[in-house]
Amino acid sequence: MAVRGCMARQCPLLLPQDREKRVYDGFITAQDQDFRLRILLPSDFQLQNAQLQCSWPLKKVLHGYHQIVKQETALKNTHELHPPPPPQYYSSLVNEIESLGWDKLVYVDTEFSTIKLKADDTAGRKHLITLKFKTKYPVEPPDCIVDFPVPFTISWTPQSSLATIHAQFLAALDSLKMFWDVMDELDEKTWILEPEKPTRSATLRRIAIGNNVSVSIEVDPRHPTMIPECYFLGAEHVVNPLKMKLNNNIHMWDPENTLLQNLKDVLEIIFPSRSTIEKADYTMDCGICYAYRLDNAIPDQVCDDPRCGQPFHQACLYEWLRGLPSSRQSFNVIFGECPYCSKPIVLKMSIKKP
Repeated sequence: MAVRGCMARQCPLLLPQDREKRVYDGFITAQDQDFRLRILLPSDFQLQNAQLQCSWPLKKVLHGYHQIVKQETALKNTHELHPPPPPQYYSSLVNEIESLGWDKLVYVDTEFSTIKLKADDTAGRKHLITLKFKTKYPVEPPDCIVDFPVPFTISWTPQSSLATIHAQFLAALDSLKMFWDVMDELDEKTWILEPEKPTRSATLRRIAIGNNVSVSIEVDPRHPTMIPECYFLGAEHVVNPLKMKLNNNIHMWDPENTLLQNLKDVLEIIFPSRSTIEKADYTMDCGICYAYRLDNAIPDQVCDDPRCGQPFHQACLYEWLRGLPSSRQSFNVIFGECPYCSKPIVLKMSIKKP
């Protein structure tokens, strides 16, 4: 047992008293003095559960250190349960990095348990893959962490290597090229309200159409040029015509065109451009809390009166209407008055996805 070996190395004057080597008796040195000590190990050989029998002078020396002793034995036991990898583990990884190319290495920790590799896709976009190794590598594959909109799994055998992972990483990048082309065009040629700083895994974009009017789309990463899920946000007198155009012109959608071009053709609109419009024109603060962002949400409720059009956070408007004696609620719909113009306003509480 590893525990027995540890005992023999660190306390050579403690000798086993039985065949199972669960009882040790002998001497230890503390503060330049020798003390008699007897140790009774449990059947599972867990050091933190061992019993110590000693004289009162040794108890006096150990008084106040019982918590430290307990922590040390627990740490030693953990180390025994999870021993470090053998030397060939490190030499093998170094050789694999050498074979793959040091220029592809971004980061490696001191224990060689975490490695980050980089790669460029065919469009020149830079990507990272984080590998977390197990002590049984290469028998067991490392955990792979990537910023992808779809799950990334690797094919692995004990003969596989870092080069194997990197090659599969490049193939996955190539399969997602069209998706990232579509998202990059949206990010470059429209005003994206949400997310503020989209990651490579983000499939949702909320695009500004006009003052307090936007469309939220969810793009399928496997079929990025197909019709996405669309949800319009804004006053009904502005949103309803857009919904009608989408329904009436859906036959015009051409998968051979880019997603942005299809949205323009079907909705019969020109999206505000970064080069011609200031983003501040589409980031009006909430009329209740006077902030633009509230718990990472931006105003998505608008007064339907054309002369008002004031935006609100859903949470703010809900709290406001709930406090009005004249408001009423039916299921997830609340009827009340606009905080600004006092015209009728309807709030449909949406259920947030987890």
